[in-house]
Amino acid sequence: SKLILTNFVIPTYSPYGIYENKIEYGLKEMIKDLNDKLETLTQNLESVYCFDMNGFVTRFGEHNVFNFREFFFGDVKVSIDYIPYLAYDFMGYVKPMLGLTKKCIVLDLDNTLWGGIVGEDGFEGIKIGQNVAGKPYAEFQRLLLSLNQRGIILAINSSNNFDDAMKVINEHPNMILKEENFACLKINWNNKVTNMKEIAAELNIGLDSMVFIDDDQVNREMISKNLPEVLVINLPKDPSKYTSTLMALNDFNSLKITQDDINRGKMYLQERKRKDFHGSATNLEEFFKQLNIKIKIKNADKFTIPRISQLTLKTNQFNLTTKRYQEEEIRQIAENNNWLVGCAQVEDKFGDNGITGVFIIKKENKNWFLDTFLLSC
Repeated sequence: SKLILTNFVIPTYSPYGIYENKIEYGLKEMIKDLNDKLETLTQNLESVYCFDMNGFVTRFGEHNVFNFREFFFGDVKVSIDYIPYLAYDFMGYVKPMLGLTKKCIVLDLDNTLWGGIVGEDGFEGIKIGQNVAGKPYAEFQRLLLSLNQRGIILAINSSNNFDDAMKVINEHPNMILKEENFACLKINWNNKVTNMKEIAAELNIGLDSMVFIDDDQVNREMISKNLPEVLVINLPKDPSKYTSTLMALNDFNSLKITQDDINRGKMYLQERKRKDFHGSATNLEEFFKQLNIKIKIKNADKFTIPRISQLTLKTNQFNLTTKRYQEEEIRQIAENNNWLVGCAQVEDKFGDNGITGVFIIKKENKNWFLDTFLLSC
């Protein structure tokens, strides 16, 4: 099980009024200290998480979340109108437990990553940077970069001239995201539905793990109707709201961010180099020889168990039994002498792919049973 504790709301009112901060260990300081201790406690407990209830109240407002009338009438601590928002935040813990999180954000370019249309406004005419019109797009890109740096894949699906778009991505001084941040680039005049399918195939991920962001409502509806598995974000017309819209999603949460997650962007860049190298090889056998692949088989330990659990929860395509295991379950199994738990780390000339394979074997006397065997894409 997972246990979620909420921290305490720091009150805005004190009976001491403005003298509150002159009192040694006053009411507000006391609750801040309690929250700090609670956070320290949960940091060292694998199955326990601390939900920032104080942050929740700050976000929606104390006078909205707490209603005196409802409290006196039925001892309701959170206003009925705001219980759905609280439930939505709690679902941010449930989704990663069930392996229902999203892995990839697919982005349009014009009026999404920058203001204007590069094919019409030109390289210098698009809006991105420190002027009033360009600030929202730069801030949106900063948020996308922060998600990419913790393991969320970024891809492009844009109707555009390839050379014009790539010139902006690689050369515009105010671009936050660069070519190396994108695992797949579909910049062409093809149907966006076709592009989405090709992105999923090239990245070897399911459509149900993808999020599509486009300022054009027609494109959004086209993806929604033809690819209902894809989560399509209804981007507001006001670009200043792009960042808050993305921040409000609870689909990118992870109960554990592993080193493989942090390195994922680099891994996909290496994968693009492999594909280019594959295209230049004379045959498949020669390609594999020149890759210099090295495989390390490792036992489950405190370093590998989080990744092993993550792979059992997320991997679908090459998974012989599709059994799902939480981190605590893997830890218990690994400590049992009747079980054998291990993983495979793969390296080649282009870099380290991290842990990409998992096996779990149950031993019953002389009979061994393959409980789990999977390979990540």
